[in-house]
Amino acid sequence: MTTWILEPGHTEVEFRAMHMMVTWVRGMFKDVHGRLEFDWDTCLDSRFEGEIDAAKIWTGEPDRDAHLRSADFFDTDSHPLITFSGRFTERTGDTEFKATADVTIRGVTQTVPLDVSYLGQWGTPFWEGDENRGILRRTGFQGRTRVNRHDFGVSWQDELPGGGRVVSDQIEIVLDAEAILESDLEETGAISYYRPAD
Repeated sequence: MTTWILEPGHTEVEFRAMHMMVTWVRGMFKDVHGRLEFDWDTCLDSRFEGEIDAAKIWTGEPDRDAHLRSADFFDTDSHPLITFSGRFTERTGDTEFKATADVTIRGVTQTVPLDVSYLGQWGTPFWEGDENRGILRRTGFQGRTRVNRHDFGVSWQDELPGGGRVVSDQIEIVLDAEAILESDLEETGAISYYRPAD
């Protein structure tokens, strides 16, 4: 299988939760590192893994971000990383797949189903100053799922009159992943910019 390295600057995990029963609040994790084993001709043998710096959660509101980092939610002091490891399980269309991933949040691991779209590949130049060091082949995927946050111990809640809740139990998640061919990173010297996770 061919190894691709996730490009942290263009890979992110976005989530959204219902707030106060009436609207969606979105946030994201940008510091995502990992790798993908993928060949189009044997796509159902594909595997992927990665880790996320949970403390870098961002929703656009500093007070809310601090609350999400606290023990009420992600408890990033005790559990600084969110990790995932998974594989493709079924092809459902020309570029559509099912996958499963073992996701660990707050030290709790659950198997999560994913709907995955393959977005294609493209060759791009790698420049250092005025020098083109060669081509970096890139590939892209989008993964979508929904989880119950309580399954991972992310369980803070406050009640509203009439049985309402401040934060929904179900969280919608989208992973947008861009990965670069590892051999291209090595040949161009760009590997120093895109170190894979240990």
